[in-house]
Amino acid sequence: SCETLQDGKKFFKCGKLNMVDLAGSERQKKTGATGERLVEGNSINASLSALGNVIKALVSKRAKHVPFRDSRLTRLLQNSLGGNTKTVMIAAVGPAASNFEETMSTLRYANRAKSIKNKPRVNEDPKDAMLKKCQDEIERWWWW
Repeated sequence: SCETLQDGKKFFKCGKLNMVDLAGSERQKKTGATGERLVEGNSINASLSALGNVIKALVSKRAKHVPFRDSRLTRLLQNSLGGNTKTVMIAAVGPAASNFEETMSTLRYANRAKSIKNKPRVNEDPKDAMLKKCQDEIERWWWW
């Protein structure tokens, strides 16, 4: 968004929205995938595994390194997972008894992700922030 200060200067606030469909665990036996679909399923599983490792490292108090560079997915979601953003994870599950294992795995995954604590704040130039703060203070005292 664009806001205009009293002196006519404009400053911009911008945000970023990542929407990722993680497609769930691809069980090869259950799906009967072959050829390209099998390769795609393996790729999805590798990305989910890397994402799980990142979540585990972010939640762990003892982890010294977070492996964001292990997959393209974790690299793209780096700010969303451990950075300066608000993040929401939606876990879609089904009630079918045949999907019980996948449902429990998804819920455990979401529960671990829920433990990640980000501290989002507005990104703005420190000089602009100081100037705005001073202008607000002058405005507050001007009316006394």
